[in-house]
Amino acid sequence: MVAFDGLPPLRQVLEAHGLDPRRALGQNFLLDLNLTGRIARQALPLEGQTVIEVGPGPGGLTRALLAHGAARVVAIEKDARCLPALAEIAKHYPGRLQVIEGDALRIDPSSLCDGPFKIVANLPYNVGTQLLLNWITVPEWPPRWTDLTLMFQKEVAERIVAGADDDHYGRLGVLCGWRTEAEILFDVSREAFTPPPKVTSAIVQLRPREDPLPVDLAKLEAVTAAAFGQRRKMLRQSLKPLGGEALLERVGIDARRRAETLDVAEFVALANALA
Repeated sequence: MVAFDGLPPLRQVLEAHGLDPRRALGQNFLLDLNLTGRIARQALPLEGQTVIEVGPGPGGLTRALLAHGAARVVAIEKDARCLPALAEIAKHYPGRLQVIEGDALRIDPSSLCDGPFKIVANLPYNVGTQLLLNWITVPEWPPRWTDLTLMFQKEVAERIVAGADDDHYGRLGVLCGWRTEAEILFDVSREAFTPPPKVTSAIVQLRPREDPLPVDLAKLEAVTAAAFGQRRKMLRQSLKPLGGEALLERVGIDARRRAETLDVAEFVALANALA
């Protein structure tokens, strides 16, 4: 039995290449080609587009991206065991798949292509948040990427899209809200993976804001780190190392408020008021 694209089913690919998911690499393989197709469709249009994928594993999402028309997919894979399976996909789609063996944390995706690109990935759980931060804190803005369609643990996804007065709101929500518009598209059951993780996952899509509020990133990170580092305390206490009540007074923010009540614009104002 062959799949919709004429390539073998993914379970057969795993068996043929002896691919067992490894916890140390944060691997949970997504083998349902209907589901990978649904993820790929969230990134449409793909025709004529370059797509960068991180952690393709045996290539289920890679195949879906190519089948849905991506002109070029650049897949970054750290696990050398997966390279033969990906090579079979490259042979099936001549000239459209480039596989790079390496650590995505050490690779600037902008160096992999000349024009704009999309990033679509089932991110390894253990590095997903850091990869996202790397991509949304690039010095030049707007970035070269046009949108990010990414899978995270649902708890992380909720932190990404959270705003003020949300229980999931924190530093990640502030940074994502500052530079992007983010939304959760749909959940993915743990049973969809091999092996099943302990948590539900979710697909998040982020698009860059063309003109985010001007602020020095280092100062914004300093303010959010201090504020959410003691999130249950009033701001006059949590921000004491940065000026405390004097800083809050300069911006006109009640010193009795707590971090989770401030919106992105208020955090930006605090960062801009730092000496």
